[in-house]
Amino acid sequence: MGAVAAVVRKDNRDATKTVFHMLRELQHRGRDAHGIASYNQVFHAKNFRKLEAVKLDAPAAVGYNLSKIFPQDKKQPQLTEGFALTFDGRIYPFQGKAEIAIAKELLQSNPKQARRLILELDGDFVFIIATETEIVAGRSAVGVCPLYYGENHQLAAVASEKKALWRIGLKNPYSFPPGRLAVLNAEGFHFRKVKTLSRPTIRETRMEQAVEHTSRLLMESVKKRLRDVKSAAVAFSGGVDSSLLAFLAKKCGVNPTLIWAGLRNQIELKHAEEAADALGLRLETKICSEKDVSAVLPRVLWLIEEPDPVKTCIAVPFYWAAEKASELGFNVMLAGQGSDELFGGYNRYLNTYSTLGSEGLEAQLFHDVSTAYQTNYERDNKICAFHGVELRLPFADYSLSTYALTIAAELKIASKQDALRKHVLRQAALKLGLPRFMAEKPKKAIQYATGVAKTLKKLARNNGLPLKTFLEKLWMEQRAVFEA
Repeated sequence: MGAVAAVVRKDNRDATKTVFHMLRELQHRGRDAHGIASYNQVFHAKNFRKLEAVKLDAPAAVGYNLSKIFPQDKKQPQLTEGFALTFDGRIYPFQGKAEIAIAKELLQSNPKQARRLILELDGDFVFIIATETEIVAGRSAVGVCPLYYGENHQLAAVASEKKALWRIGLKNPYSFPPGRLAVLNAEGFHFRKVKTLSRPTIRETRMEQAVEHTSRLLMESVKKRLRDVKSAAVAFSGGVDSSLLAFLAKKCGVNPTLIWAGLRNQIELKHAEEAADALGLRLETKICSEKDVSAVLPRVLWLIEEPDPVKTCIAVPFYWAAEKASELGFNVMLAGQGSDELFGGYNRYLNTYSTLGSEGLEAQLFHDVSTAYQTNYERDNKICAFHGVELRLPFADYSLSTYALTIAAELKIASKQDALRKHVLRQAALKLGLPRFMAEKPKKAIQYATGVAKTLKKLARNNGLPLKTFLEKLWMEQRAVFEA
């Protein structure tokens, strides 16, 4: 786990210093080692002071900040014949060696084989190749690992977070689309689709068959994400998603520690405690106050890189959960993001079902699944990376996602007044052995279950502003400090 950054100078100037500034902006994502490379040179250093003197005299360069989560995590970039390579993320299941070594084997010393990494590897990752005059970048199909891109008349660049691109003068970066390959050169970006989520044909499947397949695929997804770990945390609410992940992790031989974070005096904490007791797992809590919300808010906005009210309300308790996981010594945390989009969990889907019918709902679910990398995964990855915790999302699995999208809407939402929803997943949870009170617990969104949404609105009112305006004001203050 770490941070990637790469630049092609369109003016043919040396790209080394530009990449250095980007890496320094991303040092919170990796502090164990730093490296910069061109196609034929690589330099590694333990600190930025030593790296600052490097000069590659190359118009295309790539850099990496390492956060050493596991022994197999190596310094990057690495050189091969005629190019430099960085690979950030995980291949599932663990194959006994470093991910970058597997990537090098697939490439066979030929950067034109880069599409094979997206086509053939199962995992959550991004990679960058630096040749003599070009950068080749790719992102796995679902988009759990963040990557952004931007360009101007002088350069084209990619990085793990927007702030690295802002630092070099690219004001409006975009999220790199998952499942694509891009070539960056003096002419800009050239994207090619390789392996993406596509809207499937809805299958005529009975509930029993859908439950069977969903159960198997989810079990496989959890198992392959835990093969290389002996301990892990679970961001826990006591609802069906997090309870099922905790239950399956235990079945895989990893007794996870459950983490609940939120404001004091929340009824949902009692539900989480009851669920943890029933699962026979340890529950750790991080109980916070209104003052804590106010204190952490600027940093959360800086991490998620936008003042969106919904994303902020979710990000604050997730920040606390990741912080608690780090304090307890965990370097991997599972979370249930992706489940609601796959199985129709959000209350707003009832309105879609009511007005547009099953076809309209299926179209909406596909849209939400295929854009979840922007709405959820990037935000939560950036928060966890700040705390040195690797986020793993079993519901954001390519095989599970492609299958779940073929399940008819009627097996997910029973009627236009269905207050429970996600029926196929709930039935799968029961089949796998999850206690019924957890499998059938109604959904309550994290921002409401933790009390954060109410507190943020109160803070905004105390400042005489609507929440959206209040967050935008704080965000502009953060950007002003950054740009100074």
